[in-house]
Amino acid sequence: MTTPKQAKSQSNEISRLQRVALEDEDPSRIQQTVSAPGQELKPAVRNKDKVWFATYLLVFLGLGGCVVLLGRPVAFLDSSSAVRIQGFLRGAMAMVAVLALAHAVDVYAVGRIPNAASRFNLRRIVRLLTGLVLALIALSALLANWYSTAISLGLLSLVLGFALQTPISSLIGWVYILVRVPYRVGDRIQMGEARGDVIDVSYLDTTLWEFGGDYLSTDHPSGRIIKFPNARVLNEPVFNYSWPLFPYIWNEIKFHIAYESDLEFVATTMQQVTAAEIGESMKEKVKIYRELLSKTPVNQLDVHEQPTVLFRACENTWLEAIVRYLVNPKEAGRVKTDLTRKLLVKLNAAPDRVLFPKSNAR
Repeated sequence: MTTPKQAKSQSNEISRLQRVALEDEDPSRIQQTVSAPGQELKPAVRNKDKVWFATYLLVFLGLGGCVVLLGRPVAFLDSSSAVRIQGFLRGAMAMVAVLALAHAVDVYAVGRIPNAASRFNLRRIVRLLTGLVLALIALSALLANWYSTAISLGLLSLVLGFALQTPISSLIGWVYILVRVPYRVGDRIQMGEARGDVIDVSYLDTTLWEFGGDYLSTDHPSGRIIKFPNARVLNEPVFNYSWPLFPYIWNEIKFHIAYESDLEFVATTMQQVTAAEIGESMKEKVKIYRELLSKTPVNQLDVHEQPTVLFRACENTWLEAIVRYLVNPKEAGRVKTDLTRKLLVKLNAAPDRVLFPKSNAR
């Protein structure tokens, strides 16, 4: 039985592996980390053009020189005007410093993360924080009285807090999405009746490229987009088909056959055809899945490395022959179509051993 200490250790290990998967898109490197838990992935370093830093420095020094010059008596300016202009220049210097810092974070921190979705989200955070700091500096430069500024901002925040409850909740939901990562750009998810691939996570809403939908019976893109506020993630379950550590799902193909069919022949044929199509890749994926299960309290599941064939009695007079296999969710429709065609070719080649419903006996 798993002790609380072991369960906590297993949970921490899964969190560590998921963090690694979010920072690297190479499945072989993720599998290497799963197999060798002492190793962390080191993202590759990306070099950026450093001309902007020299520009920021020159502008900063130029503004500083102007502040120094205005500290001396100027013939065409009175002392109060000179002090006010100095305040504007100092505010401009602070804004240039903030922009330089934001650019440095983008180059030396965000830019070195291998995963494109993580870079996209972090750059949005940096832009948001930079904009807020720049706005505060501008207000401070325009309003010399800090006490009046604080009071004004407090009253404004109180009014906006009541008037913009839903947008604020969505902004909190956006922060939750970035911190807890229930989904990210590129993931295939379902939330309520909305199903699709995430193409954008903005400050207030999430945009999905819908698959399936009202007019399709397959997982093909419908051509429509779905938008919903980020606040929904705080009170609705999210079904993510693209968990970074194991972005695969089990799928099934079912046929109705008669009870008099040669079940051994049916099982062997369906297993062989499916294994020939996806057997090797499935074996590697199940290996990762087993290693992940071994690090959790739920490690007693019977998971097969090869496609599995099952038989189930139906409510009507037929028997269900089911083959179960592992597939990438975004390729499930194509793989199912190819396998169905190949399975029917093999099974129909032995009509005396595989008895399908035919004519008006369906």
